[in-house]
Amino acid sequence: MRSLCTIPALIFLYGCQFTDSKAIVKIVNKNQADSSSQRFIAVASITKNESIVPDTIPFYSNISFEKKETIISAPGTKSVLFNSSGSKLYAMNLEGMSIYEFDQSSRKILREFKFRPTKGIGWDYDEDKPIPSYEEKPVEACFTHNDKILWVSLHNAGGIVPIMVDSFLNYSKKNDTTHTKHITISYPDSSRTDSFDAPLIKTGKTPKVITKTADDKNLLVSNWHSYSVSVLELDPAKYPYAKVINTIPVSSIPRGIAIDDKNYRSYIAIMGGATITVLNNWVWQKEDELQVASNPRHVVLDTSGRLFVSYNKLAQIACVSPTSGKTLFTASTHTQPRTIALSKNKQFLFVTCYSGNMVDVFKIKEDGFEKLYSLDCKGKPVGVDIHEDKDTLEAWVCTYTNGAINVFTFRKSYSP
Repeated sequence: MRSLCTIPALIFLYGCQFTDSKAIVKIVNKNQADSSSQRFIAVASITKNESIVPDTIPFYSNISFEKKETIISAPGTKSVLFNSSGSKLYAMNLEGMSIYEFDQSSRKILREFKFRPTKGIGWDYDEDKPIPSYEEKPVEACFTHNDKILWVSLHNAGGIVPIMVDSFLNYSKKNDTTHTKHITISYPDSSRTDSFDAPLIKTGKTPKVITKTADDKNLLVSNWHSYSVSVLELDPAKYPYAKVINTIPVSSIPRGIAIDDKNYRSYIAIMGGATITVLNNWVWQKEDELQVASNPRHVVLDTSGRLFVSYNKLAQIACVSPTSGKTLFTASTHTQPRTIALSKNKQFLFVTCYSGNMVDVFKIKEDGFEKLYSLDCKGKPVGVDIHEDKDTLEAWVCTYTNGAINVFTFRKSYSP
């Protein structure tokens, strides 16, 4: 890398990211800092060590299972998401065409955001064919701007909606050309209701996962049937609060997304194939294709940059090198692992196993997974998010077929 010092001073180096055999360096002319001046140069082959140092955050060293609670939710809950403080959990009820807001401490529903249904075309995943359905079916969600905006993907609407969870009556005046979705808010044990129209931002056919950059400037959306990833630029002060700035084609069905803000890369699990697509976040373009095992569904990153992947058909999880796609270690799970979630200290991995009706819990070691628990979770578990305080960890798991959320509580241990 010493040779890079010979690049003239008028050239500004924004970053360098290792790939399999070379480093890709983004260079921008300081006097012409626009898209036309951006180019890439390939630097000579670099030898790298595939061994990746795991996280060394000195937090709790173990967890022990204490109890399971079951909360009544709605039909077809697809995903769950905590706000950043962990005080509230939001459940995306695909079949119920609604979003439930739960209070973490009391386990009670605080509000229901109910979509007005309009006819649309859905998809029968068992028969692999389109079917009559409704557009307003929430799939996944993401918070931005200090939890002020909840972005929700709508399965059959071809786009996402921003929900101002606490300022919904203050939406800017809508643009006549912007499609909207009508939402009514109801409050348990009260006859009070509120309503508003949220703008629909078109992304692609059958949007699924939504993920944000740490600076709240961009969203990524994986579009299942469009074989694409949408990149959106956010503006919370200007209606409709986001616009698509790029659409990136991928080789097959995309699902999970993990963003590495430190290295300006994003990783897209291509569930319809056997690859992970790598995006360069400086220019929002495809940079690489990592060859991995078949049918990767979900992907998350730890703080050292390692990728953790669930392989739906293989009943397996893996730790994968983000530079080469090399599998570092694996573990078997129950049938059809879906969503995976890391604990705050990145030392424990929670896996929902859809057809296996189990939640598998692993401790992540330097060179492997140690299975700690396989916990019964009837009703096709699919989504999971984690709440933590000083002494306990809670895994909130939604189940698709029985309209429930299961809360698994663990006690933390700080001993070596």
